[in-house]
Amino acid sequence: MAQPFEDRIDYYCDRVAMKLDVALPASTERPERLHDAMRYAVFAGGKRVRPLLVYATGECLQADPALLDAPAASIELIHTFSLVHDDLPAMDDDDLRRGKPTVHRAYDEATAILAADALQPLAFSVLADIPSVAGSKRAALVRLLADACGSIGMTGGQSIDLAAEGKELSAEELEHMYALKTGALIHAAVMSACLLGDEVPEEEAVALDAFSRAVGVAFQIRDDLLDVEGQTEVIGKPAGSDVALSKATYPALIGIDESRARCTELLEACVAELDVFGERAEPLRWLARYIVERGN
Repeated sequence: MAQPFEDRIDYYCDRVAMKLDVALPASTERPERLHDAMRYAVFAGGKRVRPLLVYATGECLQADPALLDAPAASIELIHTFSLVHDDLPAMDDDDLRRGKPTVHRAYDEATAILAADALQPLAFSVLADIPSVAGSKRAALVRLLADACGSIGMTGGQSIDLAAEGKELSAEELEHMYALKTGALIHAAVMSACLLGDEVPEEEAVALDAFSRAVGVAFQIRDDLLDVEGQTEVIGKPAGSDVALSKATYPALIGIDESRARCTELLEACVAELDVFGERAEPLRWLARYIVERGN
């Protein structure tokens, strides 16, 4: 019997950690405080779900893991950049992230802004320097990530989220916001591995695209549920912050039971998309279930 993907999580987390460590400037390199804050943000913990999606998709497509280290690290850098900004007083004004003081609390607000600003271009630099990958593929990876984190992706979703505070969105509007705010980067994680795969058939690429979009929305609904049901010491950030900020969320709109049902529906839909791969997609199936069932 093949080794389950769960048993390879530490291996892949170590791979992306090594890539991140090499990519990030040393804390002893000037400006020391800025570089220290960047490293604090990146190595403060976290589940590394997005890098794991890169590697799991790579397994599905039988891609070389060495080619996947760069997109895995780049996507984690963009994710961390977004978290640092989201936690700022001008955004969600959070004091905890991953069970530790947020960057603007551990350092100061200006340093947090600069650290996030430096993490974003670093992500693109890492993508531009993948060895043994054609320039056209590297350019496609850069475009994929740029779209995922820009105004038609993650940043646009955060803008919609802020504008929706105190308002009630429809289910369709909420899922559109989730698809941008959370889903766009998850989509980029899956499709980056697809770009690096060797002549991926169109049927498989279409299936991965649909899988990633469904699991991205499910991820954010699960986050909404954890904010309501979770405990601060478990989820690593202040529980109930969405309610305190009058955020537009699925539990607030349709209730907890209905939100769980929608998560389950999305899980079934995304897993069904993987039928074309047969057993090769077990890593992605495992990750999809983990995303929907996780406790933090």
